[in-house]
Amino acid sequence: MEFRRKEPKLPKTRDEVDRSKRLIVVIDGAPLETGKIGQDYKLLNCDDHKAFIKKHKKVDPAYYRPDILHQTLLSLFDSPLNKAGLLQVYVRTAKNVLIEINPKTRIPRTFKRFCGLFVQLLHKLKIRATNAPETLLQVIRNPIVSHLPVDCRRIGTSTTGRPVRIQDFVNSLDPERPVVFVVGGFSHGHLDVDYVEEYISVSEYPLSAAVVCSRLSGAFEELWGVK
Repeated sequence: MEFRRKEPKLPKTRDEVDRSKRLIVVIDGAPLETGKIGQDYKLLNCDDHKAFIKKHKKVDPAYYRPDILHQTLLSLFDSPLNKAGLLQVYVRTAKNVLIEINPKTRIPRTFKRFCGLFVQLLHKLKIRATNAPETLLQVIRNPIVSHLPVDCRRIGTSTTGRPVRIQDFVNSLDPERPVVFVVGGFSHGHLDVDYVEEYISVSEYPLSAAVVCSRLSGAFEELWGVK
């Protein structure tokens, strides 16, 4: 894991958090669960652990798709918006574990390393940078709303939401205030959380979480002039 030192720091005080403009993305319902297979714990996925999942009477093995979160985080953290210090990401798992990810984190490029990182996180609750005294990923206390800016807009994305053209919708928001978008981190079903004000649909077609987040980051890059 590589630590990037030159990126802007996140706001630290509550007042800075509430006033600092940025896109906050919550990836909700991510199926992150570990299981002991042999001598080691693994992040369960439908391709490699189908027999284990069936043996332990888990839900449909197809439910276990941590690769969706991997792809989505790569999309977000590789974006110019993140490199400009204008992005904050949280993950809430299907088991209601809440994770905060430092924007300076370099998401592993391969799925195998990604799984190893999140197994470590779910068991140790915190991952620190290798060459700096900074926390990159950590499990934090619920509820998610206690970590969000006061009075910010909270918008959910769903195929059943109000159809919008994403750039027009983003342009209608206050450009100097933070805004929260919630995206489902699962393969099937609809996002259903109680802390959003409204749901929007950014396409007439079902889109992956990674594509939705790519559209969001691109729209805010246009709004804030990030090249």
